Amino acid sequence: MTQKTAIITGAARGIGLATARLLSERGWRVVLADIDAEELARIATGWDDALAMPCDVSDPDQVTAVVDAATAWSGRIDALVNNAGVADFRPMAETDLATWRRVMSVNLDGVFLCSQAAIPHLARQGGAIVNIASISGLRASTLRVAYGTSKAAVIHLTRQQAAELGQQGIRANCVAPGPVDTKLALAVHSPAIRAAYHDAIPLNRYGREDEIAQAIAFLCSDQASYITGQVLAADGGFEATGVGLPALRAGN
Repeated sequence: MTQKTAIITGAARGIGLATARLLSERGWRVVLADIDAEELARIATGWDDALAMPCDVSDPDQVTAVVDAATAWSGRIDALVNNAGVADFRPMAETDLATWRRVMSVNLDGVFLCSQAAIPHLARQGGAIVNIASISGLRASTLRVAYGTSKAAVIHLTRQQAAELGQQGIRANCVAPGPVDTKLALAVHSPAIRAAYHDAIPLNRYGREDEIAQAIAFLCSDQASYITGQVLAADGGFEATGVGLPALRAGN
């Protein structure tokens, strides 16, 4: 079959769903993988050229089942978007080992397992891996010891993948979103937190899910054919500014 196919994890909502929809609009077949089977089934209803597969990305057997089903359904895998993740925001002293391991198992182990399972199929197509990290993996912040560390590890894992898999024709890149207007952000970011982010972000706003999807889709595409091992911070300039000084910007 000649139609390109992408596997997107964490595809039942948010950035993963926005990416799946964008790739589908551009003529790709999409495999939607998510641990939330009920929501996955709901969003996939009536979606042509989409295969919905419930999956816990930290479970090697479930990951293998998704990749096997994808290749049986489409005959090829051209891109893998490792988007599935969990967040945990609490002080370091209150982060127990079970919480630490849960965050690492999904955010880091999941990327490793999905990528490893897809390598033979991506190599046949000269395909792409796009890992979704976070601005929290590039700059430290309070209450993010597990989450931020897991995303920093994803960034380095991306570089390891690029270094090793390039000779097989596989590109590996990473998108690090800044604050994005997801349902989670709307639920947990108070007005004071949102105002502080706006002060620290040069574009003075949160990003949109579709804007992050555009960056991901670019790295999946042939337009990025000579780009690998890179981290693209889709963050409105947040990472570039370092320490924010709102008082200095007040008169601008």
